[in-house]
Amino acid sequence: MHESAVAMSVVEQILAEAQKHNARPKSARISCGQLNALNDEAMLVAFEAAAMGTPCEGVTLSIEHKPLRTQCKSCGQSFDYDIYSGMCPGCGGEDFSFEADAPLLLEEIELEQDGPDESDAAKKDPRQE
Repeated sequence: MHESAVAMSVVEQILAEAQKHNARPKSARISCGQLNALNDEAMLVAFEAAAMGTPCEGVTLSIEHKPLRTQCKSCGQSFDYDIYSGMCPGCGGEDFSFEADAPLLLEEIELEQDGPDESDAAKKDPRQE
């Protein structure tokens, strides 16, 4: 299952970032394009399984699907491609150039400090030391 491999990779990346900041992961957001699409339900189940027994257990994962961008070869209009329409919203043309699909990315991780001392330390600007 594609989602299992992605979930394990996401968990590893979250754990590495949390360790760097000596913090606990709270939530994360990933994004993917239409051609690199994930099944949301399968991904959430795979993520929960991969996170079990790690500091990522209980982390909330959200998935954002980025639209596939295209440009009409007739009128030049750029737009989000709709597979159900299949036509340019500007001129009704059906000849397109597709832009590169959005890659699968770990977009954001929300981390939580364990104690008040660590939280204060995390707020310090390292350039001032």
